[in-house]
Amino acid sequence: MSPSPSPDTQKQLTPAAIQTWLTTQIAEQLGVPPAEIDIQEPLDSYGLSSAQATCILAKSEPILGVEVSPLLLWHYPTIASLSQRLAEEFEASDSEVFEL
Repeated sequence: MSPSPSPDTQKQLTPAAIQTWLTTQIAEQLGVPPAEIDIQEPLDSYGLSSAQATCILAKSEPILGVEVSPLLLWHYPTIASLSQRLAEEFEASDSEVFEL
């Protein structure tokens, strides 16, 4: 799914929206239904390779409008905590944003 520009998305990337997007991306990488992904579980418990995790983060950059450091995965190891942090990054940026 490719992002589509939306001028009024500026305040729509909430932690919940980012959680949903991340859950879908991780489920796709693992080949499981999104319902099997627990946002409170550490990401490393899913067995994602560093390449898979980096790929997911790279996909988030055009959506969020900010560069996302892979180090965030170390500091925010769950989908819930990472989503919150990414929403904060998004709020602080003034880049062009795309809809999830």
